[in-house]
Amino acid sequence: MGYFYIFGTIFFTVYGQLVLKWRISSLNFTLPNDFLDKVLFLFKLVFDPFIFSGFAAAFIASFFWMATMTKFELSYAYPFMSGAFVLVFILSVLIFDEIVTWQKILGLMFIVAGIIVTSRSV
Repeated sequence: MGYFYIFGTIFFTVYGQLVLKWRISSLNFTLPNDFLDKVLFLFKLVFDPFIFSGFAAAFIASFFWMATMTKFELSYAYPFMSGAFVLVFILSVLIFDEIVTWQKILGLMFIVAGIIVTSRSV
């Protein structure tokens, strides 16, 4: 069950990141320069249903993470969170047509190697 909690944390984290990027991009807004205008702008975005769902997903992810902490040591579980980086990268390429570079691929390979090394029991 512990790995289900890790998966839930990653799933809701990735969902939140992707939906925020998608919705803010689709609204074609730019952040104002004035501080008060920035605050009002961001406050309005929070009430967009999709953006709100992204924040709700982060909140749900935190519950999954708390459940994860009851099953694993932090030093064991936390490297799995790097899986969110890999999923966000892959999905951002597929959904948002973001650019793939060899540096990004190399970085992801290091992340995956790190997950494998740190998740092995001694």
